[in-house]
Amino acid sequence: MSSCCCLPFNSSNGITLNFSRNPNFKSLFKSQFVNQFPNNPLPSSTFQHSISNPSRKRSIFSTASSTPSSETSFRTKPFKDINVLVVGSTGYIGKFVVKELVKRGFNVIAIAREKSGIKGKNNKNETLGILSGANVCFSDVTNLDSLSESLRNLGLSIDVVVSCLASRSGGVKDSWKIDYEATKNSLIVGKKYGAKHFVLLSAICVQKPLLEFQRAKLKFEAELAEEARRDAGFSYSIVRPTAFFKSLAGQVELVKDGKPYVMFGDGELCACKPISEADLAAFMADCVVNEDLANRILPVGGPGEAMTPLQQGELLFRLAEREEKFLKVPIEVMDFVIGILDFFAKVFPAVEDAAEFGKIGRYYAAESMLVWDDEAGEYSAEKTPSYGKDTLEEFFKRVLEEGMEGQELGEQMIF
Repeated sequence: MSSCCCLPFNSSNGITLNFSRNPNFKSLFKSQFVNQFPNNPLPSSTFQHSISNPSRKRSIFSTASSTPSSETSFRTKPFKDINVLVVGSTGYIGKFVVKELVKRGFNVIAIAREKSGIKGKNNKNETLGILSGANVCFSDVTNLDSLSESLRNLGLSIDVVVSCLASRSGGVKDSWKIDYEATKNSLIVGKKYGAKHFVLLSAICVQKPLLEFQRAKLKFEAELAEEARRDAGFSYSIVRPTAFFKSLAGQVELVKDGKPYVMFGDGELCACKPISEADLAAFMADCVVNEDLANRILPVGGPGEAMTPLQQGELLFRLAEREEKFLKVPIEVMDFVIGILDFFAKVFPAVEDAAEFGKIGRYYAAESMLVWDDEAGEYSAEKTPSYGKDTLEEFFKRVLEEGMEGQELGEQMIF
């Protein structure tokens, strides 16, 4: 079962179309960002392609559309006439993406669960409030038939799909169910109803895939690029952000209470250029119509220099006006625990996710969230593009003063 709700206006078919025209939005992206990485960071044999290949095979996604598609590119339309389907709309990044797209004047169709948020804490009315300004459809992205029926009932064509779907836990089965299968469902259904572009929220850590959710994301990335190779009229933007502010906020309350800041090794193992949810949402909105960002893999970090855990801790102590206290834990401790969990997972399948969670924690404790430089054989802060204006220092100040409301870690607390 699925249903659709629309805010804030009603039309004869029950669909919100009365968005104001987008203001004169002038993106500085081309001059400030795109030129920093003109080449695809992955091997060209994997992801680069020519759209003029005459031997292209028929796409497995090219099902008959219920709405005739126009020969004119959707990018030439006024923003108010561009229908953007957002899946994963109530997630940490998704709700900011919806807000940004609505602000720019796009006609946004947001797919949401009937109970959304961390552990399904939000009911329908609360979800409608969170996604104010969008056409909200309550459906199930893990069920292809349900999702297709929801869009058919809307009676609208789709120009662009924006996927913010991500496994909440990172567990083995959940990763493949959400990061691959549900995301693929959104591609299939999006194309069925006319979508010509797909914006995917991926992760920079897929460069070095050691975890199931990374493998699931990479499998979909490859299929998305292959679809663009098959279909000259279809394009994609794969966005690979570095760490989110929320992922670095787990020890704010500890430091505020005068307790030690915990880090692995010497605190220099994993650096990142953290990006705020609002800046990342703005970048993803840029990808909707900016042709310079089409058919590319786009790593993106926040403004400023890369920061190690040691530097993050020093900053937090300074802002909290507390004496520096660091607890340095050998990374080998995690290796020992993971070894035990892996052993038991072979005997007891129920332990499989626990072992995977241990590997995720170990990965984030040791690997930098920066672009990997193949030639140098190391992560590169210089090759990790910066975007936006929000800084980690401003974020830490805010949560120290106002608390963590809106930044709850949910199932990610274990990391």
